[in-house]
Amino acid sequence: MNPSSRSRRSFLKTSVALAAASPLVGELVHAQAADDSPPLIAYVGTFSSPLQDVLPTQVDLPPGNGRGIHLFRVDRQTGELTAIGTQRMGTSPSCLAVNAAGTRLYSANETDRVGAAKEGSVSTFSIDRSSGELTLMGTVRSGGAGPTYVSIHPSGRFLLVANYFGGSVAVLPISSDGQLGEPVDVKQDAGTIGPTQATNAPPGSFAISGHDRTHAHMIQSDPLGRYVLHCDLGLDKIFLWRFDDQTGTLTASDPPSVSLPPGDGPRHFHFHPGGRWLYSIQEEGSTIVLFDYDSDAGRLTERQTISTLPTEFVGSNFCSEILVSGDGRFVYAGNRLHDSVGIFSVGKTGELRYVGEEWTRGNYPRSFSFDPTGRFFYCLNQRADNIAIFKVNRQTGALDFTGHYAAVGNPSHMMFLDLSVQ
Repeated sequence: MNPSSRSRRSFLKTSVALAAASPLVGELVHAQAADDSPPLIAYVGTFSSPLQDVLPTQVDLPPGNGRGIHLFRVDRQTGELTAIGTQRMGTSPSCLAVNAAGTRLYSANETDRVGAAKEGSVSTFSIDRSSGELTLMGTVRSGGAGPTYVSIHPSGRFLLVANYFGGSVAVLPISSDGQLGEPVDVKQDAGTIGPTQATNAPPGSFAISGHDRTHAHMIQSDPLGRYVLHCDLGLDKIFLWRFDDQTGTLTASDPPSVSLPPGDGPRHFHFHPGGRWLYSIQEEGSTIVLFDYDSDAGRLTERQTISTLPTEFVGSNFCSEILVSGDGRFVYAGNRLHDSVGIFSVGKTGELRYVGEEWTRGNYPRSFSFDPTGRFFYCLNQRADNIAIFKVNRQTGALDFTGHYAAVGNPSHMMFLDLSVQ
């Protein structure tokens, strides 16, 4: 499991980078499916145009090698991905969400610039239930610049958006036909910006990115849908909102937020399947923080902090994704620059224990996903222009590289849809 025990020289450095993205939206390129059985489909959002008009402190500047939303057929036995089409978009659909019925897909278009405020946008696509193909239905403004995260409220009636460059979160209504309306609520983050040097940064770290202004990085409902949480990297806070599922409005909880150590930069979080615990990953501090979650009061209480890195590590690292396994036994943390996935076991009270790491087989792992069965783990290596596929050991949490890659320019986010499930 330790990448230092495996020679990186054995890595086959022949991944083919995809061509630069077309600015066209809505052109679908087809490839013939291998058989006629209902497939398991993977949708991959990418950076499909260079980031422009960004702050000088922005360290994440992909060249835009993606072509939009890439579609793959998934081999259920091996986990291998076969490209079957591309929904061409030149606006960097970097985060995706699929509704519970599997009939609509939503994309956060991070590099779109709409109106005088240069807001980003969110697009709605219908999904062909026989093939997984996408058809553009419409696009609306996201309520702020640079939307980097979208999620669907459990009611299915609202889309939640985090606008990274705008430092805001927004609620967009979903109509009966799946179309998005204009934002019904927008909250602008405000407060004291944290220091550029993280409190818990590894020795010698120059991991400085988002502590120049407010940066809303993720937004998601709690499992019951009563509260919505979002993190702001620049403010080092996780905000909690009471959610009205009739109007889509957000009302500050009491207290309205929890603070992370100055400069650590909360990026993403994930609830344990039981809903009692929440794990937050800090981009610049390279830590995971365990919180107890009170679902009645909408309140977080910090209980443990643990590094995402091996104890001997020194230098710079930017954390990315955090996922809890479906059975709740393991937590996985993404390390960019160290280019590893940290693996942690979950104790009876939710506390984490570091059990090892796995080399990502590419650089700058932006995110990762489990397939619907939890048997396979897909690591999206943003700067390597590939997705590396691992098999999950359910007993130990270890990740075993399958030898399979998929070539995708600047992959950012991945969603699955099983078309055999009605």
